[in-house]
Amino acid sequence: MHHLSFTRRFTTVVAAASAAVAIVFAGPAVADPAPATVDVAEAVTQLRTSVGDNPGALAALDKLAAEGTVDVALPAQPFQIPATSDIGQSGGGPGVYGSGIALDLDGFRFGFFGGPGTISPNQGEARLEVIWLNLSNGQSGTAQLTEHQDIPVDTTIRTGVLNPGGGLIVAAVYGQLWHRWSVPVSEAHPDGYAYQLATIQQPSFGAVQG
Repeated sequence: MHHLSFTRRFTTVVAAASAAVAIVFAGPAVADPAPATVDVAEAVTQLRTSVGDNPGALAALDKLAAEGTVDVALPAQPFQIPATSDIGQSGGGPGVYGSGIALDLDGFRFGFFGGPGTISPNQGEARLEVIWLNLSNGQSGTAQLTEHQDIPVDTTIRTGVLNPGGGLIVAAVYGQLWHRWSVPVSEAHPDGYAYQLATIQQPSFGAVQG
């Protein structure tokens, strides 16, 4: 993997697109292959059927908005519904935190970016996961986001390469993630970093054309 170009492109590529799956379109099914919106409540219902009895995934989906629509996008646009967390983007109290993203640069992946400081290279016991379902072919799965590099400064963490197939994919990212930022070296911070664990309260949700 070409880390430098991957990180730069990951944070700059933004594109709009559409997909065709009648069950979640906001509006009647037509021959046009490019409807542009997805009903969130219906998509969440479909995601619930794909995760079995996974309690963490089910609890995360329960917290997603159950109404409204979102635009469908191509990688690598941030997910349409951002995550909220107990620490927020500023590192203070609860608030908007960051977002999932779908990538197709060196193979299809899901990622997450944002939050206070940068993502810690050591995630310890924290687990950040994505639930995904391809509404076009029925493939589904969950994956942990573990791939991260610290140089150059990387504010993203990603899954390994997945193979969901083409079509309309809905996904939600949930869990916990360690962040860190530079501070003076001290007895309390011997490595020169302060750390903060973010817990996602509402998952980031997206609909993307794979």
